[in-house]
Amino acid sequence: MSIEQRDISGQVIVLTGAGSGIGAVTARELLAAGANLVVGDLHAQRLQALVQEHPDRVVAVAGDVGDPATSRQLIDAGTERWSRVDSVIANAGVGFYGGLHDYTEQQIQLMLSTNVLGTIWLARAAIEHYRQHTRAGDITIIGSVAGLGTGGGNESVYAATKAAQIQFGISLDREVRAENIRVTVLAPAGVNTHFAAATGRFGDTPPEQGQFLQPEDVAHAIVTTLRQPRRMRTSMWSMWSLAEANG
Repeated sequence: MSIEQRDISGQVIVLTGAGSGIGAVTARELLAAGANLVVGDLHAQRLQALVQEHPDRVVAVAGDVGDPATSRQLIDAGTERWSRVDSVIANAGVGFYGGLHDYTEQQIQLMLSTNVLGTIWLARAAIEHYRQHTRAGDITIIGSVAGLGTGGGNESVYAATKAAQIQFGISLDREVRAENIRVTVLAPAGVNTHFAAATGRFGDTPPEQGQFLQPEDVAHAIVTTLRQPRRMRTSMWSMWSLAEANG
């Protein structure tokens, strides 16, 4: 017997960090599933191709997710075009690697602002919209297994921001589930993107590409959770490559 899946065609979904990596692949998978998108990225040029290919189904908002106004602009863009937002995906993220004193103060502030505050601002704006308009909705947070205590010795601040994301999502799910709002945290291990190969993460010995998940794996997981029946919740889902040593 097959598991029931919800049809997400026609749903309005906000996706941050949509210009590259996991976000770019997720945007295309959501479009293939029939969703309409509000895509966000710090770099407007990264979103142009998607808007040009799907002018009736994609709205782009350029901005810094660390600024709470950006989250409001993303929600407003969906409301203005389609009168509502059904789901938000907090995917935007940044990481720098090295010892604690190798980071600049600006790098530490950027990780906290993007990974932690960016997630909080988007969730806050989404819940306000759901309460006023749709009476239901989804919030998906893209964390990392680094936030589960598996991070290496060169990613202490990054791991701390991902732990904050995970705990925020789990606690928020308990807060809003009675309002028919689902909060899902996906925590993938290393993913084969430019982000995963950030300077300093692996030193002089990067792992084989086969040890990574692919962006398509995470994108598929995102769509899978959104298509779950409303009666189901996936509070936290950690994802590992079969070859991952720490999984």
